[in-house]
Amino acid sequence: MEQNKKVLDHIDERPDWDTYFLRITQLIAQRSTCMRRQVGAVIVKDRRILATGYNGAPNGVPHCFQLPGGCLREAQNIPSGQRQELCRGLHAEQNAILQAAAFGVSLKGSELYCTHQPCVTCAKMLINAGVKRVVFLGSYPDELSLELLKEGKVTLERIEID
Repeated sequence: MEQNKKVLDHIDERPDWDTYFLRITQLIAQRSTCMRRQVGAVIVKDRRILATGYNGAPNGVPHCFQLPGGCLREAQNIPSGQRQELCRGLHAEQNAILQAAAFGVSLKGSELYCTHQPCVTCAKMLINAGVKRVVFLGSYPDELSLELLKEGKVTLERIEID
């Protein structure tokens, strides 16, 4: 009887699926090499992980923290969400999409979980990749991305977890 109670207590404490995948994004973000913001992403379909990504420089290219001047955008006091073309890194969402492509995994009808709201560039990529739902934790200063995702019929949800 005591064993059954322990099992039932455990079941009551299990996180829902959104919380589960968002917690995984937080773990993935710990691999980030960005000096400004650590972002993690996971792409899921039918509650199965298809691909993951975190932000950082492309394979074989030095990360900003390895360069004498560090982060170019930081050195030039460029605000978050602006002049992304000056960033050496790929965004977590981009790396997840590229990982799926490298292994021939279709993202049509999938969901993206991310530690932060996608930027406009990532929003466009997510729409064209066929992602239908984006769930994120933190905001990002990019209103156009929100408009594009809405126009692209992508459900967007900001969720808080503990």
